[in-house]
Amino acid sequence: MSASPQTSSPTTPALQARGVRKSFVSGRIQSTVLHDLWLDVHASELTLISGPSGCGKSTLLAILSGLQPADAGGVLALGHELSGLGMRELEYFRLQHTGFVFQGFNLFPALTALEQVELPLSYMGLAKGLARKRAVESLEEVGLGPRMSLRPSELSGGEKQRVAIARALAKQPELLFADEPTSALDAANGQIIIDILHRIARTHGTTVLCVSHDPRLVGHADRVLAMEDGRILSDHAPSASPSSAPLREPSA
Repeated sequence: MSASPQTSSPTTPALQARGVRKSFVSGRIQSTVLHDLWLDVHASELTLISGPSGCGKSTLLAILSGLQPADAGGVLALGHELSGLGMRELEYFRLQHTGFVFQGFNLFPALTALEQVELPLSYMGLAKGLARKRAVESLEEVGLGPRMSLRPSELSGGEKQRVAIARALAKQPELLFADEPTSALDAANGQIIIDILHRIARTHGTTVLCVSHDPRLVGHADRVLAMEDGRILSDHAPSASPSSAPLREPSA
């Protein structure tokens, strides 16, 4: 496949948007959701795109991750122009190099936590033993080692989201995309999730891009892009340092 990542210098952004524009049509009305956005996202950082619902941040995430095409402009991911990849090449690129975490967890009710994490590894062609090893290590990394035999109905909301993160992490992706990962969680579980995402960026060198309207996340990102009406209004590094404390379960 031609969608293998190109070698780039450490200073080259892992993800780049170049004049990205997107509109949607409803009847005779055309609404522009993204207005010619330019953006660089770097590895080993947790970058947060914040803003109110409807500002275009989830659409931007979908375009940057290759789930949706832009109307104009382009996206460079790991040195590849996504619009230049065919459908099968794009699917292969996402499978091999990206991980996704969604608000709704997207877990299969009949599978255990371990089986949830192993499933995408089988699609990647990993041997069963290696897939099991990676799945166990990823669940242990997010603090779910003792609960990997449980099904979603036996897990809390925070634990379900940690299974979803472990599923993405086990693929060892260069790019990790998180869409509203804490909005369905209470403060304690939300804190755990954002700490895990930040730790993944730092310890694995992963490019982590998160979109959220949750103000609790702002102080825990390396970089915050404030978005409104399809435009990026500001770009700054929060003064507060993300927590480096060991993972702890929220109190009951």
